[in-house]
Amino acid sequence: MQKIIPLLVGILFSNAVFSQEKLNEIKVTAKRKGIQKSFTVTGNTILVTSKELLKAACCNLAESFETNPSIDVNFADALTGTKQIKMLGLTSPYLMITEENIPSVRGASQAYGLSFTPGTWVESIQITKGAGSVVNGYESISGQINAELLKPINNIPFFLNVYGSSDARFELNTHFNTKISDKWSSSLFLHGNTRTAKMDQNKDGFLDNPLAKQVNILNRYQYYNAEKGLVSFINFRYMNDKKQTGQLDFDPAKDRGTTHYWGSEINTERLDVSTKVGYVFKDMPYQSIGFQNAFNSHNQQSYFGLNPYNIKQSSYYSNLIFNSIINNTMHKFATGLNFTYDKYQELVTINDYSRTDNSVGAFFEYTYDNADNFSIILGGRIDNHNRLGTFVTPRLHVRYNPWEKAVLRFSAGRGKRAANIFAENQSLFASSRTFSVLDNSGKIYGLNPEIAWNYGLSFNQKFLIFGKNADVGFDFYRTDFQNQAVVDLMQSPQQVLFYNLKGKSYANSLQLEFNYELATHLNLRTAYKFYDVKTDYLSGRFQKPLQAKNRFFGNLEYETHLGDKGQQWKLDYTFNWIGAQQLPNTASNPIADRLPEFSKAYSLMNAQITRTFSPTFEVYVGGENIGNYTQSKAILGSENPFGATFDASVVYAPVFGQMYYAGLRFKIK
Repeated sequence: MQKIIPLLVGILFSNAVFSQEKLNEIKVTAKRKGIQKSFTVTGNTILVTSKELLKAACCNLAESFETNPSIDVNFADALTGTKQIKMLGLTSPYLMITEENIPSVRGASQAYGLSFTPGTWVESIQITKGAGSVVNGYESISGQINAELLKPINNIPFFLNVYGSSDARFELNTHFNTKISDKWSSSLFLHGNTRTAKMDQNKDGFLDNPLAKQVNILNRYQYYNAEKGLVSFINFRYMNDKKQTGQLDFDPAKDRGTTHYWGSEINTERLDVSTKVGYVFKDMPYQSIGFQNAFNSHNQQSYFGLNPYNIKQSSYYSNLIFNSIINNTMHKFATGLNFTYDKYQELVTINDYSRTDNSVGAFFEYTYDNADNFSIILGGRIDNHNRLGTFVTPRLHVRYNPWEKAVLRFSAGRGKRAANIFAENQSLFASSRTFSVLDNSGKIYGLNPEIAWNYGLSFNQKFLIFGKNADVGFDFYRTDFQNQAVVDLMQSPQQVLFYNLKGKSYANSLQLEFNYELATHLNLRTAYKFYDVKTDYLSGRFQKPLQAKNRFFGNLEYETHLGDKGQQWKLDYTFNWIGAQQLPNTASNPIADRLPEFSKAYSLMNAQITRTFSPTFEVYVGGENIGNYTQSKAILGSENPFGATFDASVVYAPVFGQMYYAGLRFKIK
């Protein structure tokens, strides 16, 4: 039974298998890469380890992908400093984002939810491109990002991380871990961050980054009983996040609700409770059952200038999963039931869009794996949703190893989702645009649900160049939309229109990668990405605004030899080149507030140096946007923020210039 519990944790909770065996006579060590790609996993999945997360100023989950070529990181607007991620040319609402395989960033939390998980809490991240597993739901379209948190049973007794940056951002993370008994372990995670100084480097009269304060607490418990084949997790979490942005002289106490100065406050309070129970049948390690439950309350009270936007979401999620085999371990299956309940209380200016959504679904997923060079996962689920109706979701994943150290993968699947058009596009509230929903026939804001098909093909090959490890790969994915909830910024700079797709909308994504070990401890990662993302708007077919068609990524990492006392230098450098981006239509604005049809291409450079003094203590310094590139006009109509041309949502490049930071990490093992 000693091997059963780690196996269950891997299969049910983290899609990875951990071994707890100790060898007394032989010790085998290997250098663990920060980003790992498997040649035996059926799906196109990349594992980002905690080692990779330490290579940049990873303050939260949104900032965890700076050194990863699979995810594109962009700023959402010129005011809140919030970073938005994209994959396969599509924004995060088309991704399923989960925390230990429980949906986390969805609904009301789409705009800012990635910033609510501190980076030091994360053990690893699994990034799956293309249609995800039916076990996790029907909403995944372009892929899935799953964050695994540190486990109490494996965590160290104490961890401290202190961080400060030149943009007046300061953070403190402390972890406490204790073994309550031989079967119970507990972890307490405390996180706080603040930004208190007002900065306006581009001299437009607006804060480049918001004043902010966040308190985040997570208490988790793990039960581990090898003899009975039981493992369980219980999590309690509370977060309070406050942001203030707008003009430098804006004072909420005096200016809120007036036209003296333009300002905004976004205050979010969140409570999460989740449980997981897993059981492995005695003498049948291939057969297990898992039960996941999660409740959360997300309450955002905010306003943007004179426009209030309040949304409260109360949700409950439950998933029952049974895993077993058919005849032998080459034929496996997973089946189960899940239930989702969401109650929204949403106020947009004076309009009440409150509603209640609920769905119940059943899934079955069959896996064939010959344990050699071929595997296939064929899955399907049927769901009944009070607004989306009854529908079927098919998914397919195939892996084939044509020769040594090579893997070819194919995937296809369908996704369906209800677009939360206001929560997902909150950056547009920071403008003078009027919001108009043109359709009234649907059941979600008058719109019909979005449907999309995703198809993907990928190939990866490992080989040697001059005796050094190298690998090359490509992947191509296409997403075809039906009934897409179109966000139209091409009709007029004074409007944003929402309507269901009238023509075609598609996203083609091509990524080419080459990675090479240049010398001992010196590694190079490169990637070129091409995106053809186009939609038929009322005024014609255009490339999706603020989506670069071409991008290039490069990363160099170097580590010195590990000293006898744990001393080591680590250096990391990341280069991003971002090509021209289609910009929203501003042709009818006065000349001073017009933008060109396309932005200019630009490049960004980030770097970090870490000095490890011992296995328990290290310091790090780094810089972002070292080349000091900034968008020349980040806010249209900044001279008259209550005028007809004001718009802070058209952001295609950094608003804040160079940013430098430093920090330390201390551990008690």
